[in-house]
Amino acid sequence: MSYSGRMQKSHTLSTFYAPRGRNRIYDLGIQIAQMYLSPFDKLIGVIGDSGSGKSVLIRGMFPGLELTNDDNGVNVRPLPILDQENETGFFTPHTYHVDIRFEMGFTQPHALADAIMQAVRRGKRVVVEHFDLIYPFLPTNANLLIGVGEEILVTRPNPFGPHPESISQKCQASLRYRLMAHTAEDLCEFCIPAEERDRAQHDDIHHGFILAFQDYKPELDLEALERQIREMVRQDLAIDYLDESHIAIGGHPHPCTGPRTHVSSTGCVTGFRLLKRFLFDHFSKRYLLVGCVGEDSEEMVERLNRMNADLNDDT
Repeated sequence: MSYSGRMQKSHTLSTFYAPRGRNRIYDLGIQIAQMYLSPFDKLIGVIGDSGSGKSVLIRGMFPGLELTNDDNGVNVRPLPILDQENETGFFTPHTYHVDIRFEMGFTQPHALADAIMQAVRRGKRVVVEHFDLIYPFLPTNANLLIGVGEEILVTRPNPFGPHPESISQKCQASLRYRLMAHTAEDLCEFCIPAEERDRAQHDDIHHGFILAFQDYKPELDLEALERQIREMVRQDLAIDYLDESHIAIGGHPHPCTGPRTHVSSTGCVTGFRLLKRFLFDHFSKRYLLVGCVGEDSEEMVERLNRMNADLNDDT
């Protein structure tokens, strides 16, 4: 057995921060496919709410796969997995995609489950979004189960679990922090000079975000920046999708590579805090601007201050 095969056999659960930018999710999808996907996996379950980035992750894992219900509202009809009897010859699909939440509005769950299992028995691979909704109608769990919330959970279930409902609960509970953090991150970019925004790199932390600046530290008043952002939160400005590269913050366009992964308005961001100093990463030679959200943000900021008290941050 190869090393990768041994790793897959012993694999139970891996966790990644769920990136907020489209390209970073693509890259993570490629990485997950390379590390955890086996040629023998026929049933892939993906779990997560709308706006979590499931479709982008799937496109990264399965380049070229035709999604049957894409983000632009283009729906493939007839649904290929329900039309298997008419697919003959060499050029039949190897991998099917089905969005259960969408398709249950048109097709009974037992019919969808039967079609999924028919494809699996034919040696096809089926990628199922909202797998938790169809699982009660299936005789088996997924070969590979992926949950998308604030974190991306990758698990290879066995008869003892984990079960889709437990993954779904974790994702639903954590997604709000990712949406809040992304909106807070864009508010931060919105309020800093354009030249600093353009050179900022993006990293992730638990219940927060990092804007990283190479080579030299921005000349920013972090106390004033936090006050400005908290005022925008107080005003409860609408966050609207404009296109795949922009959102609108209170009607003002702002560049964003993950425009669907946001709360609906700035007032939905709770507990926004900025670390009041830049941290210097000696390995990457970058200055880090750290923001936190959520009920425990003040405690998180204090913990970061304690953890990095001995770092030479040049502040």
